[in-house]
Amino acid sequence: MDRRRPTRGPLLFGFGFDPEGAQPLHAQLRDALRDAILARRLAPGDRIPASRVLAADLRCARGTVLLALEQLAAEGYVVARTGSGTRVAAALPEDLLAQAAPSRPAPAGPPVLSRRGAALTAAPAPDYLAPRSAPGAFALGRPALDAFPHALFAKLLHAEGRALAESVPTALGHPDLRRAIAAYLAAGRGVTCDPEAVIVTSGIRQSLRLLARLLLDPGEAAFVEEPGFPGIALALAEAGLRTVPVSVESGGFAIGRARVLDPGARLAVVTPAQHYPLGHAMSLENRLDLLAWAEARDAWIVEDDYDGAYRYAGRPLAPLRSLDRSGRVVYVGTFSKVLTPALQFSYLVLPDGLAEPVRRALAELGAAPALLGQLALARFIEEGHFAAHLRRTRRLYALRQEALVAAARAHADWLDVAPMQGGMHLVARPGPRWPAGLDDRAATAACARAGVAAVGLSAYRARPGGAPGLLLGYAAVPERAVAPAVRQLVRALAGTDLTPAA
Repeated sequence: MDRRRPTRGPLLFGFGFDPEGAQPLHAQLRDALRDAILARRLAPGDRIPASRVLAADLRCARGTVLLALEQLAAEGYVVARTGSGTRVAAALPEDLLAQAAPSRPAPAGPPVLSRRGAALTAAPAPDYLAPRSAPGAFALGRPALDAFPHALFAKLLHAEGRALAESVPTALGHPDLRRAIAAYLAAGRGVTCDPEAVIVTSGIRQSLRLLARLLLDPGEAAFVEEPGFPGIALALAEAGLRTVPVSVESGGFAIGRARVLDPGARLAVVTPAQHYPLGHAMSLENRLDLLAWAEARDAWIVEDDYDGAYRYAGRPLAPLRSLDRSGRVVYVGTFSKVLTPALQFSYLVLPDGLAEPVRRALAELGAAPALLGQLALARFIEEGHFAAHLRRTRRLYALRQEALVAAARAHADWLDVAPMQGGMHLVARPGPRWPAGLDDRAATAACARAGVAAVGLSAYRARPGGAPGLLLGYAAVPERAVAPAVRQLVRALAGTDLTPAA
C-alpha cells in the first residue's frame, strides 16, 4: 500500500484515514462521525454500526473505533445503551445551546468586584510590560533567540516526551533539574549548595510571594531598590507587606541609607551583581554591611541574580550568597532571560534553616511548576550546553553593547549612552537636543509609534520625579540592526527633522 496517499474505507461516508495526518486515527474517525451527525447524514436515533463491523470496514483496530465513540459519547453526540447499541443522541449539544440562548437573561451590567479587584483592574498597564509584546528593537528582557540552539533543545524535548509518562509533578521541581542547577551554580557562579536546597518555581514573583508569607507578617516592611523592577514591589504587596523604596547610588544598595527610612524592616530584595536597571554593582562594603544587618536583625535578604552571568570586564562577580556565613540569603536565578522566554523557570537556593519550611509550604499549596521542559533543561545543563551557551552569548552581547554605544555616539546631541560592565540593556540619558519638557513616558510613546520598544526609566521608580531616561535592551538586536534602530529612535524623538540647528 502506498502510505503517501490516504487509505479509504469502502462504504462509510467516503471516509478514509490519513496515516500521515497531524491527528491520531481515533481523532480522525471521531471528527468524521461528528461531521456526519451535524450534517444529518446520521439522524437523531440512528444506530452506529457495531465497533467490530466499523473496524472491519475501515481496516483499523477495534480500539481506535471504541476510543472515537467514547469521546463522542462524552461530548453528547451519541448514546450507548445496553441491548440497543450506540445511537445518535436525540438532542445534540449544538441544539441545546441554540435553545438555551434566547432564554439566557441579558447581563445587568459589569460584574461587581471587590475593592481590591476594582483598584487592580482600574490601574493602567505598567510601561515595563509593554516590551513583552512590542515589535522592533530594544525590548527589555529578551535574550538573543538567534543564538539559542533550537534544534538541539527540540531534540532534548522530544526525548523528554517519552519519559513524561513515568514522571510525577512535584512542587519542588524535578530532582534531575535541581541537581543540574546545583552543579551549575557551584561551577559557574561560586554558589555551593545541596540539590535539596534548590527549589524550581515559575518566576520570581511566585517565589517572593511565598517567601514573604513564610518570613514576615502582614504589614511588616521590606526594602526594595529605587529605581527597581516594579514586579518585585507588587509581589511583596500582594503578600501583605509594606515596601520601602531605597535610592540606589553608584555603590549599589546601602543598608545604612535604608535603616534611616524604616528601622523595623526585616527583608531586603536586592540585585548585587548588577543593579536593575542602572547597572551598578554593589560594593564589598555595602555587601558586608547588608549581611551584618541581616544577622543582627534576624532579617532576610533575597538576592535576585537575574543576569549576573553576563559580565564583559573580567569574571562575573561572586554572588552575595557566597559571602553569607549565617544563612540569611535566599538566592534567586532565572532561565527565561538567559535562554528563552518560553522557559518560564526560576529557582531558589535556600539557606539550611529555610529549606524544610519552604518544602512543606509548597507541598501544601500544590503550586508545582510545569513539568514539561524540566527534564530537557536538566540534560541541557548536565551535558554542558548551558555553560557553552553562556560563553557564546557573553561574547555576542559584548559586541552588541559596543554596537549600541557606537551608534548612540553618532547621535550624542540627542542621546547620552554610557557602556556598562555587564547586563543586557543600557540607559540612554537626554543629550543637548532632547526636547525641553519631554518626559520619558512621552518619549516611550513616540518610540512605540516608530516601532522601537524603549521603556522609560520613570516606569521603574516608585516615586515621581527624577531625570528622564530610556532603557534599551540590546541582547536580541543583531549588530547590523543596531544603528538603523538608533536612527529610528532619534527620528521619533525629533519628529522627522534631524537637520542640525543653525
